[in-house]
Amino acid sequence: MYPSQRRSHWGWLPQLSSSTVLNRLKRIRAVALTLGVWLLPLLTAHTAFAQTAAPAVAATEAATPAPKRELAAQRITAAIKLDGALDEAAWATAAIATAFTETRPAPGHPERHPTEVRVLYDDVAIYFGAVMHDVSPDSIFRELAQRDDFANSDFFGVFLDPYTDHLNGYGFFVTPAGVQMDARYSNGGDNSGEDFSWNAVWESRAVRQGTDWIAEIRIPYSAIRFAAAAEQHWGINFMRQRKSTNQGFFWNQVKPKVNGFVNQWGTLTGLENLRPPLRLALSPYVSGYINHAGQPADGARATSTAINGGVDVQVGLSEAFTLNSTLVPDFGQVQSDNVVLNLSPFEVRYNENRPFFLEGTELFNKGDFFYSRRVGAVPLGYYGVEGRLREGERIRTNPGESRLINATKISGRTRSKLGIGVFNALTRPMYATIGTPEGGERREATQPLTNYNIIVLDQALPRNSYVSLINTNVLRNGGTYDANLTGGLVRLADKKNAWAFTGKGSWTHRQGRAFGSESRIDNPNGYSAYGELGRISGTWTGNIYHEVISDKYDPNDLGLLFANNSRTFGANLNYNHPDKIWKLNNVYGYSGAYYSRLFRPDRFQELSFYAGANTTLTKAFLTVGLDIDVKPIVRRDYFEPRRDPLGPYWLPVPPSAFVGGFISTDYRKKLALDVSLGYRKFWDAPYRRWACDFSVGPRYRFNNQFTLRHNLDVQLRRNAEGFPGDLDDSLDAAYKGQVLMGRRQLRTVINTTSGSYIFTNRMSLTLRLRHYYSAPTYRGFFELRENGERVESDYARNRDVTYNAFNVDAVFSWWFAPGSQMTLVWKDAIATTHQADKITPLYFSNLGNTLNAPQNNAVSVKVLYYLDYATLRRRRA
Repeated sequence: MYPSQRRSHWGWLPQLSSSTVLNRLKRIRAVALTLGVWLLPLLTAHTAFAQTAAPAVAATEAATPAPKRELAAQRITAAIKLDGALDEAAWATAAIATAFTETRPAPGHPERHPTEVRVLYDDVAIYFGAVMHDVSPDSIFRELAQRDDFANSDFFGVFLDPYTDHLNGYGFFVTPAGVQMDARYSNGGDNSGEDFSWNAVWESRAVRQGTDWIAEIRIPYSAIRFAAAAEQHWGINFMRQRKSTNQGFFWNQVKPKVNGFVNQWGTLTGLENLRPPLRLALSPYVSGYINHAGQPADGARATSTAINGGVDVQVGLSEAFTLNSTLVPDFGQVQSDNVVLNLSPFEVRYNENRPFFLEGTELFNKGDFFYSRRVGAVPLGYYGVEGRLREGERIRTNPGESRLINATKISGRTRSKLGIGVFNALTRPMYATIGTPEGGERREATQPLTNYNIIVLDQALPRNSYVSLINTNVLRNGGTYDANLTGGLVRLADKKNAWAFTGKGSWTHRQGRAFGSESRIDNPNGYSAYGELGRISGTWTGNIYHEVISDKYDPNDLGLLFANNSRTFGANLNYNHPDKIWKLNNVYGYSGAYYSRLFRPDRFQELSFYAGANTTLTKAFLTVGLDIDVKPIVRRDYFEPRRDPLGPYWLPVPPSAFVGGFISTDYRKKLALDVSLGYRKFWDAPYRRWACDFSVGPRYRFNNQFTLRHNLDVQLRRNAEGFPGDLDDSLDAAYKGQVLMGRRQLRTVINTTSGSYIFTNRMSLTLRLRHYYSAPTYRGFFELRENGERVESDYARNRDVTYNAFNVDAVFSWWFAPGSQMTLVWKDAIATTHQADKITPLYFSNLGNTLNAPQNNAVSVKVLYYLDYATLRRRRA
């Protein structure tokens, strides 16, 4: 996160009797429920007793922000050599930041082994020199890793809030091995506002010196944004991690019970006459590909080559605003998607792996209205090409991704703390190539020329509050429909940052005709609204909320919403005790409930109660957690029948209870392990339905350069009910018009192995192999009628499926200069689907058949070079 396996393969999974599995899981569930019912109240009672015995003032102080400390930066004129020595005279005279305070695992304790930080600056950069005293060289952990990976290592971090709005900031980190990490912080810097995909170009050196280690950091002003002023005060904080004891320390104390992160930083003074530099940087690239297709299209060669070129541009439009643009981008080297067999009525959400759409997008992600995978997604008419074939025609090529012409981001924040962001992207028209019976070919349009646009206005307010306005727009060439969304956000906190109201509302409009159709879109307008009021700081936090999503609300042209047409009421209560209790480092608990109905027609959907807790043991640093939820009333699934409009047909889902837990061992050890188990029991006596998810993830660190990880995920479903697929006209004519549902067993096994060998802090080799196997087998069918009525069906066609996907991603990466990188990538992709009597039930038989199937291989090399105007000018001078 591995006990030895007792069997050599996973073919035994489908051979276990249902009674055996149920008995074993019932025992586990009983033990887990007993622990959950008794352990959490005991811990809560213990904490309540401790808090009662302690002075009431202590509890109040824990939820009150610490006083803001101040540190003066010193201007320099002589050059600083970045070597980790700190032997220049200026370092000796600079003010020292020391006396750090522990945040984890024992908040509030003073640092035993001192950290000393000094800050210098000149006209082009700000410098940080930090000395981390320790007890011995062996106490300084220094595992090598890729950029933005903390690994098993100590680190020193610098946090900057140049506009002092207490909501947005930067983080720069370096480990004793010289590995760099950097991040952007937004919305106060909570978990949803920490973005490590952002990368800046800055320099650092780290050296060990006896029982200490030293970090020297140079951050050019071109890497951050700030206002021009004669005298400036920046928000600032420093962090140190001692991995040997798993302790984290901050210079300005960060209290876990206080809401927010950026608002708990100190103040950097002494900055005078700083001028934001001219920010102009180019990153031209050239890439080459060799592709081999296992099953080439008709008339196409199996092996092909390509050479691409383009450029990323960064231009400072003013002291605060920067334009980032990518021209003729190449994303062929990004990590392969974790493809799955999707049996649900909703699309699969895939992670964004393209750097341009990851970096610096915190403004555009406000409100979660932007799903960047829409840009360059599957063309609108991709799946309709086969239905438009004429007699004797065959599809030769049908690209599954829209080609991006360019994309541009403009973002920044004014002196009045108004954030402004503009995003624009253009994709080219897409066509499928179709072979005609006469030997010629024709093109069938699958996507018109399309423009994607986002505008964001985000005003920071006092007391960690904000108000935002977002507009997204999709314009398509020709008569195909256009789409628009306008949304607003607000967060208002009280003076003590103890209570807050959060609101969100949006409106969507679609106009035009559907792609490939002459019919216009009916009822094009929809809306959503969300409101939440709650306590945000202290030991006990929680909120009440209400959400409405109308039946015509559709943000999915540039956003992602799985299901509309709902009204939800909910409340939750959280328990946060970050201090030690008995032999536990901390205790966190949560509980809540929600109740949902259809928006139109007004009908019941679901009622659910949930609770959970997790803790970390003091000495072993073993983290354990427990999660429980109960759905006591039959849930009405209006989406699984795949009928529009919603309402008449719904699939009744029996009452159920879920219990799950996880264990995560100490990552400081060479061998670490993550294990999770979840079991859901449904109360439907005739079918004895249940679901079980199991995951085990061992990781082994051979040394500070070589680490190997494996993750096994197993998902089992007994008598799950769902849509079995569209009926075929010729084979299923007698059942046309029925809402046919199937009762199936589902077995899914996912094996992912990844390893990395890190040569230096600038050079690495990584390998990732993933095999996904899923096999739904049907045990019966029934007709679903209105109002949830079920009638057993004599439908007997075999609709079983076996799906396999195997991917290899091997990457050699070398950062040969600041911001400049060379990557060599090998990608292998295999996918097989077998139906009816061709399915293979055993896991290893599937794996063998998959590896012998036609494969798509690609080898590519890409070189990107970073050219910075300020650096070039300084070198010439």
